[in-house]
Amino acid sequence: MNFQQLKIIRESARCNYNLTEVSNMLFTSQSGVSRHIRELEDELGVEIFIRRGKRLLGLTEPGKELLAVAERILNEAQNIRRLADVFSKEDAGVLTIATTHTQARYSLPKVIKAFRAIYPGVRLELHQGSPQEVLAMLLSGQADVAIASEKLMNDPAVAAFPYYRWHHAIVVPQGHPLTLQHPVTLQHLSEQPLITYRQGITGRSRLDEAFSRAALSADIVLSAQDSDVIKTYVELGLGVGILADKAFEAARDTGLQLINAEHLFEGNTVWLGLKKAQLQRNYVWRFIELCNPGLSVNEIKEKVFAVGDEPVIDYQI
Repeated sequence: MNFQQLKIIRESARCNYNLTEVSNMLFTSQSGVSRHIRELEDELGVEIFIRRGKRLLGLTEPGKELLAVAERILNEAQNIRRLADVFSKEDAGVLTIATTHTQARYSLPKVIKAFRAIYPGVRLELHQGSPQEVLAMLLSGQADVAIASEKLMNDPAVAAFPYYRWHHAIVVPQGHPLTLQHPVTLQHLSEQPLITYRQGITGRSRLDEAFSRAALSADIVLSAQDSDVIKTYVELGLGVGILADKAFEAARDTGLQLINAEHLFEGNTVWLGLKKAQLQRNYVWRFIELCNPGLSVNEIKEKVFAVGDEPVIDYQI
């Protein structure tokens, strides 16, 4: 048994048992992946995967148990590699953050400025993507910290901490008729061409749910991933924007007007995520604390290294 075989088991589950994707992720050939699987099954004397012909469909019961063990072994191996850096480079290195455009553009600049003042020797890398992509980057080890929606809170491999609460708001050109409505209703919005986020990001499901509950249809003429793109097309007069209230800056968005929509759509929480049981450099713990000053470094570590109510290991570094 070797680490490559364990990586193949883990990546097979992550890639929905598509061996072509697994081989690409591990920079090897598909035939090599298949050979490793056969050798491991022969060594253990059990079938790890459910098959239909040459296709893998899922994990057998022994395979599911093996996946859990493989995750722990590979995570601890990564901790060993991190150990030297933790002790030798406490104030230097790279902090990689996976997040959405809205967080990178609007909520993080002040935190990053404060972080850089404390750790001038640490370089930062921001990787932007959808919440699904952000979670995948954290789980694969491409990112140290993930910042996104409830997807982080719902994954059992992630220790999630609240960052801040936000609401959707309506944005229109100055003088738009909606500015005369007090309050604006979903009925009013259903009569307008709307510009908002695409499916799967920035609380879009909250908007769809609100219109559905009211038995109304939203006329979404343009959907985008980027708050700045939404504002650009609102300025052009293509429709009424619905975006995160955090994304409106009165000093810069002078041609637009913000309308409160807290009464129309449920609030949202942005979450900070760290991979469970993973050793981190000191500046990673400090970054989470800067994002949420209500948390202490000890509280963050306890949650990361806990299984149920018991700590896995006390990494007081």
